Amino acid sequence: MTNPVSAFNIGPATTGQAGQSGGAREWGFVETLRGAMDQVNELQGAADAKVSGLLEGNGMDVHSAMIAVEKADLSFQLMMQVRNKIVAAYQEISRMQF
Repeated sequence: MTNPVSAFNIGPATTGQAGQSGGAREWGFVETLRGAMDQVNELQGAADAKVSGLLEGNGMDVHSAMIAVEKADLSFQLMMQVRNKIVAAYQEISRMQF
């Protein structure tokens, strides 16, 4: 069984050092979030396809459809929690006095 958090590929960003030749690309906060949302969207699409295949009788079994739906649901719930944390952090920063 895979870890639902690892599906997002959120981890330390690869950063290239100045003057270093390499293919490492810097990932910013927005790109990381966009990538995570794209992965959630892909999981939702896969779940929709499996459920529609099951309903049409295309040889899909109930177990694989339910697993795909649960993966999509868990990844969506995780994304919502990340969004809630981001909103809370923004509100905390906006309350700071400079």
